[in-house]
Amino acid sequence: MKVKNIIFKVSAILSIILLMACETSETQTVATLTNLVWADEFDSNGAPNATNWNLLTGDGTAEGIPGWGNNELQTYTDRSENVTVQDGVLIITAKEESYNGKSYTSARITTKGKLDQQYGRFEARIKLPAGKGIFPAFWLLGDDANGSLVWPQIGEIDIMEYLGDEPTTVFGTIHGPEYSGADSITKEYQILNDRFDSGFHVFGLEWTPNRINWYVDGDLYNSITPADVNEETGGAEWVFNRPFHIILNVAVGGNLPGAPDETTVFPQRMLVDYVRVYN
Repeated sequence: MKVKNIIFKVSAILSIILLMACETSETQTVATLTNLVWADEFDSNGAPNATNWNLLTGDGTAEGIPGWGNNELQTYTDRSENVTVQDGVLIITAKEESYNGKSYTSARITTKGKLDQQYGRFEARIKLPAGKGIFPAFWLLGDDANGSLVWPQIGEIDIMEYLGDEPTTVFGTIHGPEYSGADSITKEYQILNDRFDSGFHVFGLEWTPNRINWYVDGDLYNSITPADVNEETGGAEWVFNRPFHIILNVAVGGNLPGAPDETTVFPQRMLVDYVRVYN
């Protein structure tokens, strides 16, 4: 990928860590967005706060594309077995079970129509699940202009995606016209001496009109600008100039990451301590 890779110099030690783990370079324009405008701290037990979240259900075929566009194997439910808040943590659980013709269940929640935000800092503190075929994500999807626009024209910003059989690696990605799916613009972050399923980590994104930055635990590891998209794609459109909403989900199987195998243990849970948005 021909994007400019950058370092956020907080200290000499951090610079060394970033160079080793993320292959970043030495120039960066970093936004500092500190005005909290929206948050869910998951302080009330039970279903996720309906003021903040929609609970999507089904297997994605209602959109005309099987398995949410990725041939995934789960169906999403609004049952407490799959999505609940307990003791200050949102829990999304992927289960192996027969349900509505599928072999797996999980949950997918969104802020569409409740929080649709153009630009800002988005972050969540998450402990990830593990196992072959487990595919959790914290991401943003663009406004579809009441159905007149479709993916990837609406844009997608993946703050954090993760393959359950690669527990030391996450990746941040953008999708748009001419750079979607397997042709998306993406970069990995590899953690040192730790695993993302062994504790909580903060996944963050700062999005301004002309730049998107990705962070893990405050470490900047990727930055993309309209110029980078133009260079990478030969002139494709930058579509990250409309409101986007937040999505949290745990998928099972699909083109990416592949199906679970005999080593995959169920249930698998993604734990979310908080989600916060700043401008």
